[in-house]
Amino acid sequence: MLRRLAWAREHVFEGIVLVGVVLTQVDIWTNVESERSRMAAVALCTAGALLFRRRAPFAAPLVVAAGALVLTALDAAAAYDTDTMFVVLLLACWAAGSLLDLRQAAIALLAVLVGGWTVFIRAPDVPWTELLWLTFPLSGVFAISAAATRHSERALRAEERAARSEAQAQRAVDDERDRIARELHDVIAHSVSVMTVQAGAVRRLLRPEQEREREALLTVEETGRQALTEMRRLLGVLRRSGETAALAPQPGLGTLETLVEQVREAGLPVELAFEGERIVLPPGIDLSAYRIVQEALTNALKHAGPARAWVVVRYGADEVEVEVGNDGVANGSGDGYGLIGMRERVALCGGDLTAGPRSGGGYAISARLPVAGSAA
Repeated sequence: MLRRLAWAREHVFEGIVLVGVVLTQVDIWTNVESERSRMAAVALCTAGALLFRRRAPFAAPLVVAAGALVLTALDAAAAYDTDTMFVVLLLACWAAGSLLDLRQAAIALLAVLVGGWTVFIRAPDVPWTELLWLTFPLSGVFAISAAATRHSERALRAEERAARSEAQAQRAVDDERDRIARELHDVIAHSVSVMTVQAGAVRRLLRPEQEREREALLTVEETGRQALTEMRRLLGVLRRSGETAALAPQPGLGTLETLVEQVREAGLPVELAFEGERIVLPPGIDLSAYRIVQEALTNALKHAGPARAWVVVRYGADEVEVEVGNDGVANGSGDGYGLIGMRERVALCGGDLTAGPRSGGGYAISARLPVAGSAA
């Protein structure tokens, strides 16, 4: 029912036009004696043109004006006596007022007025003062239509702005959720992975008679793996894209030694090297570089198997490059949120990232981050 009412409101103009078409035909066939067929045909085209107002909004009122001129040319007296054509002129002025282009609206109004004035001027024994009685209602309808159309347009634009603002707010919320998800993955996944791997390493070093300790460590490993699985499931709900600032002091390339030492203790030999003159990095670049190394080492720890890894940090005049590689098994390093997070961080910094299996075996990740820095 509501849809039908909305459709009816939207097509009220067309309904009135159809009534005008019928009334003009009845008026002509009832009251006009000469040129009846021609005048009926012209009146049908004149009033019917308004039915195409949506497709040709500027042309429709011009056709009405031209039709009025043709009618008065056929029979000036009959054109003046066909009172229902006044309704058609009013509808044409409404159509002219609905034009958003002021220049087109003014031209259409003037054309309709000229057509109506011509009918009154050519009619016999009609004083020129009657032109005022024609001009006032036509101009008034035009003014009302123009005001209503511009009010509707402003309301529509306000709704569009509100919709855009709501969409931007939702994107901001999604970005914030995504930033939280990335930091959760970078920090918690790394720590839990290291804990799980360390528990497994200790378990394999136990003596055969240490069965209770072995079971306890096995429980730690299984719990850690379950925690990682559940965390990834939760991140699937939270994650989209973005970056965030941490509430606690963030790590950087200056704390890589601590990170490498943790990975070594977890069972993966890692070599760390710095090349070039160190420069002061912006916090975002520093954190991104650290997270890339952290994620790459975590992937190597989880997927490379028995392997050796290396980290190289190269400082340039206007960029810093981090390279993390290993000579283990290139398995499972290219999927998941980890590599996606690395790519997004690098893209956010305007840099480049390459990742893939090494020709000699293992896996390598290289990220170049442009930066304007100064010597430390």
